[in-house]
Parts: sequence; C-alpha cells; structure tokens
Amino acid sequence: MTPNIKAPVPSPGPGGWLNQTIAGAGVTSALGDFCYETTTVILPGFLAVLGIPAAALGVIEGIADAIASFTKMVSGYVADKFGHRKFLVLVGYGMTPLGQAFIALAAGWPVILLGRIVSWFGKGLRGPLRDAIMVQAITPETRGRAFGFHRAMDTIGAVAGPLLGVFLLGWAQSLRWENAAGPFRMVFWLTLIPGVLAVLAFLVLVRDPEKSPNPELKFFSTLRDLPARFKRYLAAVGIFGIGDFSHSLLILAATQLLTPSLGVIKAAQLAGLLYVWRNVVQVVTSYPIGALADRFGHRNMLVIGYALGVLTAALTALAFAGAESLALLTGIFLVAGLYVAVQEALEPTVTAEMVSQDTLATSYGALGTVNGAAKFVSSTSVGVLWSAVSPIVGFGAAAVLMGTGTIALLRIRTEQG
Repeated sequence: MTPNIKAPVPSPGPGGWLNQTIAGAGVTSALGDFCYETTTVILPGFLAVLGIPAAALGVIEGIADAIASFTKMVSGYVADKFGHRKFLVLVGYGMTPLGQAFIALAAGWPVILLGRIVSWFGKGLRGPLRDAIMVQAITPETRGRAFGFHRAMDTIGAVAGPLLGVFLLGWAQSLRWENAAGPFRMVFWLTLIPGVLAVLAFLVLVRDPEKSPNPELKFFSTLRDLPARFKRYLAAVGIFGIGDFSHSLLILAATQLLTPSLGVIKAAQLAGLLYVWRNVVQVVTSYPIGALADRFGHRNMLVIGYALGVLTAALTALAFAGAESLALLTGIFLVAGLYVAVQEALEPTVTAEMVSQDTLATSYGALGTVNGAAKFVSSTSVGVLWSAVSPIVGFGAAAVLMGTGTIALLRIRTEQG
C-alpha cells in the first residue's frame, strides 16, 4: 500500500522556494564540493608526478563513478521503503573526508582508487536522498529555480576549493619536501576541514519534510513499474552518459597540452585555474538556467545543455589535432561549465516531472545509476583510447555518443498522458 503523502509547505522565502531546507542543502553542498573538488583539480598533477598514465586516471574515475551509481540505486530504494533519509545523507557526506585521507596517504594508483571509491560511495549514498528531500520541500512550479540555486551553491565550493588548492600548491613548492608529491599531499589533508563542516551543516540546517516509510515497496517491481516515458528518458541519459567523460580527463588534457611550454607544475596549476573558470561559469549560470527552464520547459533546456556537451568533446579533440591554444582551452572550459550547469540542475527536475512522489528517491537512484554506469564506460574508454590510439579518437568518440543521446532526448515528451 502506498503511504499517504502530505504535501510539504515551504518556509517563507523569495518566490516561496528559498526555505531553510533548500538553503541548508546549498550550504552543505558548497562545503562538500570545497572538499572533493579541490582533490579533483590537483589529482591529475599528483598522478603525473607519481608517473601514473592517463589510462589509469580514466579507470580510477570510471570505477568511482560506477560505485557511486549503483549506491544511488540502493540508497534511493532503501529510503523510499524505510525512511530515515537524513541519516543516510549524513553518512554519505562523512565518507568524503575519509576518502580524501586515503588519497593523501597514497603512493600509487591502488590506494588512490580506494580513496575515490570511498568518497564516491558517499556521494552516491547522499545524492538521490538529498534531491528527494529538496523536491518535497518546494512546489513543482519552482523546481528549476530551487535546483538551479542549489547547483550554484554546490559550485561555489567547487570554485573556492580549487582556487585555494592551486594557491596552496604553489606556496607549498617553496617548502622542503622529500619528493614532488609532498605539496599535493598537504593540500589533500587540508580538504578534510570543509568535509567535516559539510556534515555538521546538513545536520543542523536541513529538515526532511517526508519520512513516511513504505514497507510494501518491492525493489524489482518498483523498477519494473516506473513509467515508460521515464525509462525512455533514462535510455537517452545513458547514451549521452557513455560519451560524458569525467572532467578530470579534461584537466589532464589541459595539463598535457600546456606542459611543453610551461612545465608540469605550472601546467597543472593553469589547468586547475581553467577548471575553476569552468566552475565559475556554472555558478553564474545555474540559477538563470533553472529560471528559464521553469518558463520554457525543463526538457527543452536539457536538450540545449546536451548539445553543448557534444561541442565540449569536439573542441577538445580539435585542440589535440593541433589547434591548441590558451584561448581555445578557455573556450572549452566555458562550454563545459554551461553544459554541466544545465545537466546537473535539470536532470533531476525532468525526473520529478515523470514519476510519482512515493518512488521519487528510487527514481533518482535509477537516474544516478544510469549516469554513473555510463560514465564508467565513458571515462574508462576515453582514457584507454587516449593511451592506446590518440586523444583525438577518444574525445571524438565521446562527441559522437553524446550527440546520439541528445537526439534521443529530443524525441521524448515529458507531458503526462
């Protein structure tokens, strides 16, 4: 039997959507991103000084994404069946600094992989449950703005963290270290501070508006009974995701393209700043994109975002074909920031348009699973094609797959009926 879902009443705020839960989720995500995005931006340089190749980075990021994706599916179902979503989100945020500690201790890729798995397991555990809490704290008419605001806050941490990380990395070089990995390790240790603060922020600020369990919910029957329209949407997301490589590879691409003229450390710093630029673009555009989606349709805006993803991969292949320049790399990270802003803000809102409230967390889990499994294939294949054939082939193949997913999404209608 499906429980009786009571519609939550949002707290007062601009437009009726900026309540304590939305604001608290935003602050928490800003701190969480401050923690792990700092690692993301300097990890390629860390691997470079350890002598670990691009293929290993692709495998590490791909496995981490896959772990996160399957965790999302299970955590969403458990939350819909038993409730207690806030506790699981807190556990998820707590695993991020634990994973960072493993990376700080790593001397080779296996321990780095372990650290990314722990962090991404936590990310997968918290993601769909946090999104479900947010959806039930707002009205359907304001979802785009609320999720756009949340993604903007999320990315503020992804801007501030890497900026500080790049600065600290440069400063740490003036200290005495036994080897070139020392400055990187120091930055990894410092990321634990915002990671712990993220747990405390969610505990204090966020209220879960719906905790009713649904003990009759069955895992496989719930998945089987999801709307056909939503399953077609998941297929389009999956096809796009097979080409949607981890942007750690984009940072590595910039690092390799800039190394001949700048050296590896300065190239890693500049590549990190380019990633910060990508995140600045995401911060500035996330809320306007959400507001436009509320007015013109969430799926329509998501199609545009997917098309920008195709352009990102194509331009990266072009850079390796001999057209590399700082101006082109700046443009690539600009377009990447735009498409990620659209993707992260609107994939959850399109999902909410297609499914019922009593299976919302499970549906978000399914979305995360499809995304993560696809990105495992993408990050691994792009990294392997990069090392075995050429980066042009790797990023070119990504562009073709992302284009196919964009066309599939264009053919889906989100209207009821």
